[in-house]
Amino acid sequence: MFNYFENHGASAETAHIIGDLDTAVRDILGGNVVVLFDKWDKALSFKALSIQERQVTETLTEPVVRGPHESTVENLMKNIGLLRIRLKTPDFKLNLLTAGGKTHSEMAYGYIEGAANPETLAEFEKRIERTKEMEILETSYIEELLEDSLYSPFPQVRITERPDTAVAALLDGKIIVMVSGSPSILICPGLFTEFLQSPEDYYQRTGFSSMIRLLRFISFFLTIVLPAIYIALTTFHPELIPTVLLLAILNTREGIPFPALLEALIMIFFLEILTEAGVRLPRPVGSAVSIVGALVIGEAAINAGIASPIMVVVVSLTAIASFSLPQYNLSMTVRILRIPLMLLASILGGFGLMIGFLWITLHLMSLRSLGQPYLAPIGPARFRQLRDVFVRMPLEILHRYPRNKQRHHSTSSTKKEG
Repeated sequence: MFNYFENHGASAETAHIIGDLDTAVRDILGGNVVVLFDKWDKALSFKALSIQERQVTETLTEPVVRGPHESTVENLMKNIGLLRIRLKTPDFKLNLLTAGGKTHSEMAYGYIEGAANPETLAEFEKRIERTKEMEILETSYIEELLEDSLYSPFPQVRITERPDTAVAALLDGKIIVMVSGSPSILICPGLFTEFLQSPEDYYQRTGFSSMIRLLRFISFFLTIVLPAIYIALTTFHPELIPTVLLLAILNTREGIPFPALLEALIMIFFLEILTEAGVRLPRPVGSAVSIVGALVIGEAAINAGIASPIMVVVVSLTAIASFSLPQYNLSMTVRILRIPLMLLASILGGFGLMIGFLWITLHLMSLRSLGQPYLAPIGPARFRQLRDVFVRMPLEILHRYPRNKQRHHSTSSTKKEG
C-alpha cells in the first residue's frame, strides 16, 4: 500500500506525498487533510479546503468608465487566472513564494521574459527575499521592502485592482506582486509620470485622452501650489493682483481675524477631516456627510468670520483638483506637500515658493524606484518615450515603437533576421 501511494498517488487531484512533520503541520493549518499510516515515515496530504470567497465584480477603488469591469479578488489563484486569460504567452513567468512568521502567506510575482529589465529584476528578487522572514498580511507590507526611499512623500510602487492595468504594466516590462488574501496588485518600478496615467487613456480617442492627461498634470500642479500662491500674493505681492480683484479680496477679507496662512490651515484642516470621514464611514452615509459637511462648514465659516469666500473657493478648487488624480497614493502625497509650501510662502513669499519648487524638483530627480530614475523619461530625457507622457500618441505609433526598450530591441532584431 505504501508503494502504491508513493508511485501512483491517489484519486484526489490535489493529493501529494509529504516527508517531514513541519510540512504536515503546515498543510493541516492550511486546510489540507493529512493521512498518517503506522510504520510509514511519510504521509498523504490532499486539499479539502472550502471557503466562501468574494466573486469577481467591478472594482470599487478604480471606477471604470470604459473598459473591462473585472476586479481582482482575495484568491491568489483566481487573480493569476485573470492575468493568464489575457496573457496567452509562455514568456509570462510566475514565481510562487511563501512568507515567514506565523502567517505563511502565499505570494506570487510575475514578469514577461524579454520585456523586464534584467538588472531591475535582479534587484527586485534580492529585495523580495526578505519577505521569507516576515509576516505578510497584505501587499502594502511588501511595498516598503521594494521602495528605495522610505521617507519620500512620493510613492514608488503603483497599486491596482484591475487585471487590464496589471497586464498593460507587464507588457511595458514591469514586475507585479500579488499576495493571497489581498486584491491589490503591486506594480514596480513605479515612475512619476505613470501615476498620472490611467488605463482608460488607451480606450479613448487620442485627442480626448491627451486632453484629459494634460488636465491631470495641471490638477496635480494646482492642488499642491494653489493655497501657497494665494498666501504669497495676498501677504507679500499684492501688486501682482489686478486692482479690481485685489479690491474684491480685501472686501471679502474685511473682519477676518486671522492672517492668510492660519485661515488656509484652518480650512484645509476641515477639508482633511471631511475627506477622512467620507472614506471611513459606510458608503451611503460617507458621501452624504462629505457633501453636506462641506457646504455647511463652508457657509458657517464665512458667516462666522473665520474664513473669507475667496479662501473657501481656493480650498474647494484644491480639493477638486486632488480628486482628479487616478492613483490614491499620489493624492496622499499632495496632501502632505501642501503644508510646507504654504509655510514657505507665508515666510518668504514668492521666493519661498520657488525654494519649495526647487526642493521638490531636486528630490524627484534624485529619487529612484528599483534603481530606475523616478522622473524618467523626463529626466534623464528619453525623447522617443515622451510621446506617451504628457499626450497619448495614436496606438499605431505606440505599437510601431514600443515604450519598453528590451521589447523594442528584440522586435527590431527579429525583423532583421527575418
